[in-house]
Amino acid sequence: MSEKPATKGRRLFKLASMTAQVAGGYAKNRIKSVFQSEEASQADRTHMYEKSGEVIAKTLGELKGAVMKVGQMASVAADMLPKEVQDALTSLQREAPPMPFDVIANQIESEFSAHPQTLFKSFERVPFASASIGQVHRAVTDDGREVVVKVQYPGVDNAVDSDLAHLKLALRASGMVRVPKKSLDAVFEELKARLHEELDYTNEADNVRYFFDHYADREGVVVPEVVGERSSGRVLTLTYEPGAHLDEARGFSQDVRDRIADNLFDLVAEQAFDFQVIHADPNPANFAFRPDGSIVLYDFGCVKTLDPKIVEAYLFSVRASLEERYEDLEQGMIHLGARNLEGAPVPPEYYKVWRDVLAKPFIGGTFDYGEAQLQREAMKHVPGFMAKYLTSFQPPPELVFLDRVVVGHYGTLRRLGAQADFRPKLDAYLERAPASLH
Repeated sequence: MSEKPATKGRRLFKLASMTAQVAGGYAKNRIKSVFQSEEASQADRTHMYEKSGEVIAKTLGELKGAVMKVGQMASVAADMLPKEVQDALTSLQREAPPMPFDVIANQIESEFSAHPQTLFKSFERVPFASASIGQVHRAVTDDGREVVVKVQYPGVDNAVDSDLAHLKLALRASGMVRVPKKSLDAVFEELKARLHEELDYTNEADNVRYFFDHYADREGVVVPEVVGERSSGRVLTLTYEPGAHLDEARGFSQDVRDRIADNLFDLVAEQAFDFQVIHADPNPANFAFRPDGSIVLYDFGCVKTLDPKIVEAYLFSVRASLEERYEDLEQGMIHLGARNLEGAPVPPEYYKVWRDVLAKPFIGGTFDYGEAQLQREAMKHVPGFMAKYLTSFQPPPELVFLDRVVVGHYGTLRRLGAQADFRPKLDAYLERAPASLH
């Protein structure tokens, strides 16, 4: 069982210590590299990235809260951090150690002026799940409904701004961030806005109701209902909707797994291109799967409303890429905010290399996601020719969460071992792409 949440002073000390360690490692590496061959320097730099990633992941995992959540997000940020750091941060995707029951009970009592055993017919002391900013307990209401009760860790909401400021400082001091300061600041502002929303459980309750209404008559997607009388700013109670976790779903037949994949593509595409509101946390723990191919959605704290102009530019860029119109793709990247125009001009052959790797699921018919190695293939192109253009791109704040969803669910399809041809479905959406961008 985990210890109680870190005090503000202890959080600051741990974050400051983390920053000092990664900054010191970077400074030492820079000095040492002056006296080394390029090969030795590269080997030492890789080792430094690995050690820095381990320090950051260990610290964020111990502190939980906003910094752990951002660490989880950063684990898929291929355009911001070295692969060695991304690999270390993937450890944060695992379920976090739970808080002691008395911490959870006290938090519920502070919200409702009553102990959980009084508020519910029964309330399980052992958590059903635990994560970075809160944990979930099974319970039964007085009228006999099976529910899950999500309880926020105390003090997490007060530490968001400070935690993010320290994490941003650590990343810059480490020398690992590959984007301009202005771009990093914009990304962290976007992260901060979403995290403040995620910590407001009344906002999450509204998100659940929004998606429940949209999917009420839709087969293949299941959304729980809010139990309003047992929900507040830091406690959220929802009806219990069972389903198999991703690792269990891997035991389903190929036909069922392919049906899940089909529903998952529809879910993401509908949210991005029809609703323009996305369930933006693709962590597999936030989804469950049923033998009929249905997907159960959990955790609606991170929901992003997309700018219609960004959606338009995204469709335009995807279509231009698939059709190998690289001048148009360049314009799309500019409109999306992904191009750093202060960097080197980008030739068409650069785009073609990435297009030929990343478009594989959508060219050539049925694609076997279980055998896919897109990230490994992409990483082969980073040294040499590709490295010349790293400063020509930057992470666009408006796309942080959409990219997170796409990359995250690609990982889900891989683990499912799904086989699918999504091109016809994608083409139906790409027909909406404008002929040009203004």
